[in-house]
Parts: sequence; C-alpha cells; structure tokens
Amino acid sequence: MLATLVVVAPIDLTDEKQEALRGLLDDPSPLVQKAIVQELSRIGPAATAFLEEIVNGTNRMLAIHAKRVLRAVENANPSEEFRKFIRSQNYELETGAIMLCRVAYPEARAGDICTALDAIAERCRELIAKPISPRERCVIINRVLFHELGFRGNVEDYEQPDNSFLNRLLETKKGIPISLSILYLLVAQRLGAELDPIAYPGHFLVGSFEEDLPFYIDPFKRGRFIAPGQLLDYSSGYLSISQLGNLAPAPVREVLSRCCRNLANHYSAVGEESMSRLFSSFIKEFQDAHIKQPSGETK
Repeated sequence: MLATLVVVAPIDLTDEKQEALRGLLDDPSPLVQKAIVQELSRIGPAATAFLEEIVNGTNRMLAIHAKRVLRAVENANPSEEFRKFIRSQNYELETGAIMLCRVAYPEARAGDICTALDAIAERCRELIAKPISPRERCVIINRVLFHELGFRGNVEDYEQPDNSFLNRLLETKKGIPISLSILYLLVAQRLGAELDPIAYPGHFLVGSFEEDLPFYIDPFKRGRFIAPGQLLDYSSGYLSISQLGNLAPAPVREVLSRCCRNLANHYSAVGEESMSRLFSSFIKEFQDAHIKQPSGETK
C-alpha cells in the first residue's frame, strides 16, 4: 500500500506565535523541544522561514538553538529535507535517490538501502576476473541484476508510483527506465565502473565512455547493449539529429528532477493529486536552484 503524504494548506505563523516560539527555543526541557519540533513541522514552510531568519539574525546564542531545531524539523519532515538538498545544489545521486524515497516512505532507512546495494555489488565482484573490459563488467552486472535477481521493467503497471522509488524497486524487483538505470549506476559505482546517466528522450539509459567507442545500456530491457548508431532508430521517433546532445551524460540535477516529473505524472494518473502537486513543487525547486547557480558552475 502506498504511503500517502497529505499536503495541507499553509498555516499562518502569527507574530504572537513567533514570539512564543522564540522564547521557547532555548528551553532545556526535552519535552518542550519535542513539542516545538512537532509544532513547527506541522506549520510547514512558514516555520522553516521563521527559523532561518533567526539563524541569520544578530542574536548568536538564539541562532545556535534555532539551527538545532531547524535541523530536527527537517529530519522530521522528509519533504523539507529534500527541498533543503535541492537548494544546496550539492547533488549526489545515491543521497538524492534515498531522500526521494523518504518523501513517500519516511520509514525507509538509508542504511538498509545501502546494504542491499552493497550485497548486489559484492555478488558481481565474485564473478569478476581481472583484467576486465568495461563491456565485460556490464555483462556481469546484467547477469546479476536481471538474470539472478530478476529485476525488470514493470510493463504491466508502468504508471505505478512505486516503480520510481529505490527502496520499493529493491523489494519488488520492478521499475521504470530511470529507476532501473539509477540502480544500475549505483551498483556499477561500487565496482569502480565509470558509467553515466543518459537522459534519453522518453526512455532513460546508461552510457559507457571508457572505451574509444561508447556504448549504451537499457536496464529496462534487461541490460540490452545499444551502439551509438542504433540510437536514432531505437528512439521510435523521440530523437532527431538536432537532439544528439541527449546522448551525453546528464547531470545529477537533471536525473532527480526527471524522477520528480515522472512521479508527478504517475501520482496524478492514479488519483493521488496531493502527492502529484508535491513532486511538481520539487521540479520548480530544481529549476529555481539551477537559475541561481553561479555562472560556469556545473553539478
């Protein structure tokens, strides 16, 4: 069953309530601190702005307490935690994918996900005999992921939101092109393989550029290898000559933003409009953060 995150209307943080909360930030009682975190988590974005204003204010002692409470509020609210990650522009694929899981599944544990990925990579290592070429390494990853463990594309229920979450993919073994590609990349990363996400129009892929001739992998089709010359035909009309830039590695920002776009569409398709709006708001956060990114900087 899907965990449903209800998006409620913003709660007004009045001047009187701000003053009351300000006076409690340095209260030593654990019960008071717990109540403050719960109340500010309930209030939502207005509470985050309130705490950030104090953190950046002139009262340094109160700023220390506000920073501690802000961290606790963000940890108690996975959606705000993910927004903070987006605004930081310090993007890392595994961290972002796990934080994305926690938006819908707050109980998802990063340690459990990482342990599962480690186990898959360890099984691959057992089959690797060095020296090994980049293509041969991918053959082994394909064998473990798609033949031994049975990961596959969920063609029967493609718009099921669970297909996009790494924790659910590891449990059900079914996903969509981008989630299966993320899984592939995270396993490959543990093996020291230099693979890249490819934001191919309409169908996410993985690319290898270690050899003179690059090749592409389709995890949705059980790791099918694709030569560069096959991609125009492979696109089924999605890609034109003018769009060949889509065959280059995509930044992590683009990968995670595309995950959010898929989730917004898929939650809408299953009637979960509040969740659809939530993930749409993350897309805007990525866009806004990218606009603010210093000139010449890439992430």
